[in-house]
Amino acid sequence: MQRVTHHGRGTAYRASGRGGGPGVCFIHGSGGTKGVWKAQARASDRFRTVALDLSGHGDSDDVDTAAGTETLAAYADDVVAVAAATGATVLCGNSLGGAVALRVALDRDYALDGLVLAGTGATLGVTPELLDALSTDFDRAIDYLHEPDRLFHDAPPEYVERSRIAMRECGREVTERDFRTCHTFDVRERLGEVAVPSLAVVGEHDALTPPASHEYLADRIDDCEYAVIDAAAHLAMLERPAAFNAALSTFLARVHPSA
Repeated sequence: MQRVTHHGRGTAYRASGRGGGPGVCFIHGSGGTKGVWKAQARASDRFRTVALDLSGHGDSDDVDTAAGTETLAAYADDVVAVAAATGATVLCGNSLGGAVALRVALDRDYALDGLVLAGTGATLGVTPELLDALSTDFDRAIDYLHEPDRLFHDAPPEYVERSRIAMRECGREVTERDFRTCHTFDVRERLGEVAVPSLAVVGEHDALTPPASHEYLADRIDDCEYAVIDAAAHLAMLERPAAFNAALSTFLARVHPSA
């Protein structure tokens, strides 16, 4: 594990591989950590990978920010710091991580070669049931997210249990901040400003950010491909890693032919 210091805090990340082509910076979702991307590190013979812990998650220092634009800006700072330190020029974000990636692409002066938007959307509204559970009963929130076709479609039980443990370790306060930040996110009117090749990739059964959300991205970003991962839900990169990595590799080969 490595760390980069910026804005008075340390952000942890793990880098792998010496493959050709652009480095890919992977950004986890709400209540997650860099560990959600470990199956993508196995593809590091084809391209360089770096996965970070956003502020307050995993091994990274926290920030004292209100949910919403302030927290999203802090997370974007985390990503830019890690990407700059590692030379990554493609961002791959899941859920909240996709919102962070879009914020970097739209509002940060950092040169990108591509954008992968996985299990995410131009808006990320959260149901009142989940918001209430996050405020009052964290175990109920975790149960809600692990019902069928939310985080997983048909994952092995050990994957589900590992996901539950990781969310508990992240904690209620940070996880609620993440989801409330998602709830305020809306870049529908700005998608035409995205100026890099993009890929919108979604699990076939994702009920949290369904395929229609990704079709919307593909329709409104000028250069955006659309891909569906069969037999997967929100965490397709964990549930069907071979298919996810194949879609990612195909996209990277177009962005950078040496990848």
